[in-house]
Amino acid sequence: MATPIQITIDCADPSLLARFWREALHYVEMSPPDGSASWADYFRKRGLPEDEVAEIEAEGYDKIVDPDGSGPRIWFQPVPEGKVVKNRVHLDLDLTGRTQPLPERKVMVDAEVERLQALGATVFRVLTSDDESFDYYAVVMQDPEGNEFCVS
Repeated sequence: MATPIQITIDCADPSLLARFWREALHYVEMSPPDGSASWADYFRKRGLPEDEVAEIEAEGYDKIVDPDGSGPRIWFQPVPEGKVVKNRVHLDLDLTGRTQPLPERKVMVDAEVERLQALGATVFRVLTSDDESFDYYAVVMQDPEGNEFCVS
């Protein structure tokens, strides 16, 4: 049996990135366990000090999950320092699976890039090859806090 994982992304604004990635990945906000009305209520029940509960309420939600249950949970962890170098790990949004001809894949990728730009992402660079034997096409993008990811 595989070990379940959670992807943790350090960030300045967990709620902003959670909203962006929720839409980008077609995920949903993670509900608090035990039927609590909110994460703040859940942590109150667990005895978290009220000043820490207030921080949770101020930050908004910060966890997203795959509604089908097959993808990993993602947690957006607030950290005080900003991003200063290229990510050592990044997400690849594999839309096409490289099963269609290159012209069709380009149309699919470009449409997704446009959708992600409307959500707040920016294009960093386009990866393509003039060599017809290597029919690769991907777009490297950055989320609203500058974290790189690829769309292919």
